Amino acid sequence: MTNPALTRLAASRAAHAPCGIVSVCSAHPLVIEAALLQALDDGTELLIEATCNQVNQEGGYTGMTPSAFRDFVYGIADAVGFPRDRVILGGDHLGPNPWKHLPADAAMARAEQMIADYAAAGYVKLHLDASMGCGPEPAALADALTAERAARLAAAAERSAPGQAVYIIGTEVPTPGGALEALDHLQPTEAGAVLATYAVHEAAFRNVAGGEAWRRVLAIVVQPGVEFGHEDVAVYAPDRALALTASLDAMPGLVFEAHSTDYQPEASLQRLVRDGFAILKVGPGLTFALREALYGLDAIDAILHPGHPRLPDTPRLPDIMEALMLAEPKYWQSHYPGTADEQRVLRHYSYSDRIRYYWPAPAARAAVSALLDRLGDAPIPATLVSQHLPRLHERVMLGAIRPHARTLLIETVRDVLRAYGRACRPRRPSTSASQEAQA
Repeated sequence: MTNPALTRLAASRAAHAPCGIVSVCSAHPLVIEAALLQALDDGTELLIEATCNQVNQEGGYTGMTPSAFRDFVYGIADAVGFPRDRVILGGDHLGPNPWKHLPADAAMARAEQMIADYAAAGYVKLHLDASMGCGPEPAALADALTAERAARLAAAAERSAPGQAVYIIGTEVPTPGGALEALDHLQPTEAGAVLATYAVHEAAFRNVAGGEAWRRVLAIVVQPGVEFGHEDVAVYAPDRALALTASLDAMPGLVFEAHSTDYQPEASLQRLVRDGFAILKVGPGLTFALREALYGLDAIDAILHPGHPRLPDTPRLPDIMEALMLAEPKYWQSHYPGTADEQRVLRHYSYSDRIRYYWPAPAARAAVSALLDRLGDAPIPATLVSQHLPRLHERVMLGAIRPHARTLLIETVRDVLRAYGRACRPRRPSTSASQEAQA
């Protein structure tokens, strides 16, 4: 049986009371903990997704298989008291991308195994992405071949866990990790293109699970005109997406899924949900906030413990991260252009947040653990919170949050998720624009 938190999205839109759900795309334990705590307070389910490169049968770059990532998430949920049955697991961009250097048959065989493993591990939201060429094929494939391969992936999931999953189709999404070019020409998906994608997938799915799998296609991925680059954010412009949003009326039972909604203003997130973009994916924006808080805490630590017994040449946290990124540049080098000084700034402060790939490194984990140990549970002076974590200062002054290092770290991430939570709440037809602005 499919998850009601997902299936109600289209029904709510049809009832003119659109609601949404945030998709947390991160494998960082502190981000997942913050998301679980926020969902616990909100009384909602939590959708957590892993990508094909991040988690697969070969381990991905996290070293975790689908079942291992599931158990990793469940372990954090158990620790914070979040019910497992309110965790919704999803797989993003599931397809041959990790093996696209291989011939198509070999790459698709591995992709089919991967999605079968996701389904067997209980992942109920599966985004099918077979748009990339494999081996000697062109980089982008024709819609018909993309749909045919997506249907093959759905069939593999159905064989593994019949009737369990809902599916996301479509692949017109921003560049993973953020745009590499200027954002002033970003265009929403054309309505004709999305309707063509819908039609070709409907035909390809005709024989998957006797046609029943098509009835569980939940959403289609499109480009609403939102994106982030290294230093810029393209904010949602509803007027430019009017034809796109109107096309939903020709696709009954579907909503849109919006990728790269990181850094959008809260009012834009609310408007996206109202316009039918019911699934809002966020990832780098969460680890960007985490990095801000860690660097702020590191600066506070330097003030509070100037005489800490440590070697004089022991580096601070930003220095440790810089050394890690320089020693293994594969996660940022092809993304960050410019001079050496420009690249140095981007490594730490780009919206693309390529630094997120380095937090699992042993040296980074040890440095963060040591920082939190030094700060411990001792209250941090409000004046230092004001200086280095100013968005939390008022709540510290009011006693709403404790000025302890770990609490401040978690709260910084939760603040991002609070905006998504407010944006995703159902909006009744009688709700006025002024009421929405105050919500």
